[in-house]
Amino acid sequence: MLRRLLSLSCGLVVSSGVALAGDFPTFTEKVIDPNVGKVCYAVTIADVDGDKDQDIVALTENRVVWYEQPSWKAHVILQDQTPLDNVCIAPHDIDGDGQVDFAIGAGWTKTGTLHWIRRAADPNALWQVAAIGEETNVHRMRWADVLGTGKPQLVISPLNASVGNGVRLLAYEIPANPATERWPGTVLNGDLNRMHNHWHVDFDGDKTVDTITASREGVSLVTRSGSDWTMVRLGEGITGNADPNLNGAGEVKIGRLKNGQRFLTSVEPMHGDHLAVYLEPRSADGKWERKVIDQGFRRGHALWTADFDNDGSDDIAFGHSDTPEKFGVSVYSPSADGTEWTRHILDAGGMATEDLIVADLTGDNRPDIVAGGRGTHNVKLYVNEMPVAK
Repeated sequence: MLRRLLSLSCGLVVSSGVALAGDFPTFTEKVIDPNVGKVCYAVTIADVDGDKDQDIVALTENRVVWYEQPSWKAHVILQDQTPLDNVCIAPHDIDGDGQVDFAIGAGWTKTGTLHWIRRAADPNALWQVAAIGEETNVHRMRWADVLGTGKPQLVISPLNASVGNGVRLLAYEIPANPATERWPGTVLNGDLNRMHNHWHVDFDGDKTVDTITASREGVSLVTRSGSDWTMVRLGEGITGNADPNLNGAGEVKIGRLKNGQRFLTSVEPMHGDHLAVYLEPRSADGKWERKVIDQGFRRGHALWTADFDNDGSDDIAFGHSDTPEKFGVSVYSPSADGTEWTRHILDAGGMATEDLIVADLTGDNRPDIVAGGRGTHNVKLYVNEMPVAK
């Protein structure tokens, strides 16, 4: 069961060191699918069959495949039913029937279409597809109650601007009849460009959901006060390049150190070669201190934060896809104050990481990693083997 989203058989044990509490654990690699499609654009976690175990879901250019735990048997539930290419997916019970559905962003290199898929009466049939809307270059999507209605909205971030001077960060509300009614959309911000990803969190502790974005302008925070929206820059990302598209940030997540201090982590620029952290300022008017913790890889494309070694501080799971024989998955563990980070290689050359997610998939309260590949076309599970404290 999924204890918390952080985001079996024998396999290759990777990493090093004795996996005791406070030390970095080993991971066991399991190939879930050696060839899921041309590109595994996204991976996510959901209880698809309703058995209380969390299953792995992969999105390719033309398919949705879910893998049944614990056998990891593959089930194709969507194929050639949406415009090429599918690019993002987010699980949620959209129609309120107690079973998970999926929102999908498709056709992103052309028009950009939004869909939701629900299961057919025949459990072995492909799922049914309904339209949500269209938004040019739709690229990422997540469910969060950013409007404060008490129910989550589908929040999307397109890559490129289609209306005005920036992309439209949009929140779509589920209507009473989602299959036939229009999904109303609210623009949260329209000033940023090349927005490669976003993340939701109650950033300021006011019990409202905020949005952190990674774009050409850097790392920004979008907050709501009543019906008004405000955008604040937290960090500029990498700067100084003549081409504006080589500046800023492309991925973003937030974590917390053992001492309570928060940090942001980002890949800079979009599809970039720098992995950075920003340490939370000690004063309200201070700046988030930027520190590059790794560089030299190519096409950094996936981030997550979780406490893999049970030391009280969040670590960073990171994947990149375009450094021959070296692309893969790594985890970076921080020193107590977050000024130093140690890299632990989980996979070198076997996973051209396009996306990854972290979750407790084995029910042992230890975060595991699921990754999907671009040039490697595969899906892998990395099982955290740290012994449970007695």
